[in-house]
Amino acid sequence: MVPAFDEADGIREFHRRLASVMDGLGTWEAVYVNDGSRDETLAILKAMRQTEERFTIINLTRNFGKEIAMTAGLDHAKGDAIIVIDADLQDPPEVIPELVVAWREGVDMVLRPAPCQGG
Repeated sequence: MVPAFDEADGIREFHRRLASVMDGLGTWEAVYVNDGSRDETLAILKAMRQTEERFTIINLTRNFGKEIAMTAGLDHAKGDAIIVIDADLQDPPEVIPELVVAWREGVDMVLRPAPCQGG
């Protein structure tokens, strides 16, 4: 599940990397939630959807904030496991296999710790 707000500059690269990682894990679907983006995020997602059937787009009417976007995405997700990841690549899709390993070992909720900042 991918909340997205004004991600036009990087959404294609994010999805390319996400698909590369997820293809190695089995069947998958991404739920992109456009949280009222003011840039071309929605248009880019729609264009990508023409050639990529493994994702759904939820378009919120305005910017409601990340928490509401996540809730909307979680409400639409169908899988056995749901991964919430931002489209800005701050947390790279390449960490997903680590999360899946923990889930398959029986962990109910897996969080990636934030990287240390300074000091």
